[in-house]
Amino acid sequence: MKPFLYLVLTVVLFYANQALHRRYQYFWLTPAITTSAILIAVIELTATPFSLYFGDTRWLPWLLGPATVAFALPIYQQRELIKRHWLALGLGSCAGIVVSLCSTLLLSRLLGLDAAAAHSLLARSVSTPFAVEATRHLGGEAQLTGVFVMITGLFGILLGQVLLGLLPLRMRVARSAPFGAAAHGFGMSVARKIGPQEGAVASLTMIFSGILMVLLAPLLGRLLA
Repeated sequence: MKPFLYLVLTVVLFYANQALHRRYQYFWLTPAITTSAILIAVIELTATPFSLYFGDTRWLPWLLGPATVAFALPIYQQRELIKRHWLALGLGSCAGIVVSLCSTLLLSRLLGLDAAAAHSLLARSVSTPFAVEATRHLGGEAQLTGVFVMITGLFGILLGQVLLGLLPLRMRVARSAPFGAAAHGFGMSVARKIGPQEGAVASLTMIFSGILMVLLAPLLGRLLA
C-alpha cells in the first residue's frame, strides 16, 4: 500500500499547493518547490527508499509526454500568429539552444565538473521528456538531468520577467519566446498568465527547442566522447 499512498500524497500536495499559490503568488510557494520540499521531508523522516516511493508514482513522469503533446492545441489556435513569425521563432529557438550548450560547456569546465555531471547539464533548458531522451545520447544521467531541468525552470520563472524587462523588446512574441526556449514548461506557464498568444508562442519554442536538442544529441554525444 505504501507506493499507492505516496502517489495519493504527491497528487494531493500538488493540488493543495497549487491552490495556495493562486491565492498567494510568491515565488517560494510555487507548487514545484513546496510539493518537492514536503515530499523530501516526508521521505527523509520515514527513511523511505526512493525505489519504494517511485513504485506507483512512476506514472506521473510518464504523463509528461502526453502533457507535452497537448501543447499542440494552443499552437494550433494561434497558428496565424505563428505563420507570420515562423522564421524569427525558429531562429530564436536555434540561438537559444546554441547559447545554452556553449554556456553549459564553458561553466562546466570553469567549475571543474566531472563528465557525467557536465553531460547531464547539457539538456537542462528543454522540457523533461526531450531532456531525458537527449541525455541518453549525451552520456549523462537521466536522474541528474531531471533535477537540472527543474532548477533551470525555477530560475527561469524567478529571473525571466526581470531580465526581459531590462531588454528593449516591444513585440509580445519576442517577450514570450525566450520563456519557452530557456525555461521550458515553467516558462510556458508564466507566458500563459501574460496572455494566450504569449502562451502559444512559448509552447512552440519549447517544443521546437526540445526536438532540436534530441536531433542534435547523437552528434554532440560523439563529439564529446
